[in-house]
Amino acid sequence: MSFATADLYDAHGDVLRSCVTQFRSYGGRTCFSGQISTIRCLEDNALVKQVLATPGEGRVLVVDGGGSLRTALLGDMIATSAVENGWAGVVINGAVRDTAALTTLDLGIKALGSNPRKSAKAGIGEVDVPVTFGDVTFAPGEWLYSDEDGILLSAHRLDT
Repeated sequence: MSFATADLYDAHGDVLRSCVTQFRSYGGRTCFSGQISTIRCLEDNALVKQVLATPGEGRVLVVDGGGSLRTALLGDMIATSAVENGWAGVVINGAVRDTAALTTLDLGIKALGSNPRKSAKAGIGEVDVPVTFGDVTFAPGEWLYSDEDGILLSAHRLDT
């Protein structure tokens, strides 16, 4: 799959929403898209691990970690599980760790930053609820398109 978000916006701007958060790219795949699944959690990645261990079917997991950089919500082991289960990407409003290993994985990974500190494992949070950050709401079932320029959202799948 190859597309440019700038070209998508030029062609479909009236139906797209642009996330203004300036994420860093950590995965080996810089261009990715898919239907959205979501998690809302704070400094606890048990739900992230649980969801990414299920069949991804090309979806993108959007994790609202409240913008916290105090603990990592994704590391190399959970990201490897995501690849093995067919996820296209993960967008984290929070931190990751194991960044050198993440770059070797065929997975789109965007996050605010990194922190080697691991998170709690209590499973506190919500799955498949709308989450809002970067001036947009990420709704489960909608479509996300991401590349080096940023993240676009659409209620419907676009021809790329």
